[in-house]
Amino acid sequence: MIAPRLVLTAAARKDIAEAQDWYRREGPALAASFRDELDRQIARVLHHPSQFPFARADVRRAKLRRFPYSLLFRVMSDGIYMIACFHSSRDPEMWQRRV
Repeated sequence: MIAPRLVLTAAARKDIAEAQDWYRREGPALAASFRDELDRQIARVLHHPSQFPFARADVRRAKLRRFPYSLLFRVMSDGIYMIACFHSSRDPEMWQRRV
């Protein structure tokens, strides 16, 4: 099975960069661990997107296991659109405004 293409919105790219920068300041090993978990969860999303629950309407949520972040994405006919990498303590209205 060929995985669909991943499209990262500008907002999702910014979310990921900010999270990586924060973990990098905490320590290189923690930053590497965050990136590994992020990549692992993205791979799961690409191969089995329907296993993740809906967070809102047609937006699904994939929670990172070791870190307090969720990936929020839409499955579209031309790919999977990642709209946010969102910290669980933030107000969910912030990512909901993106949809």
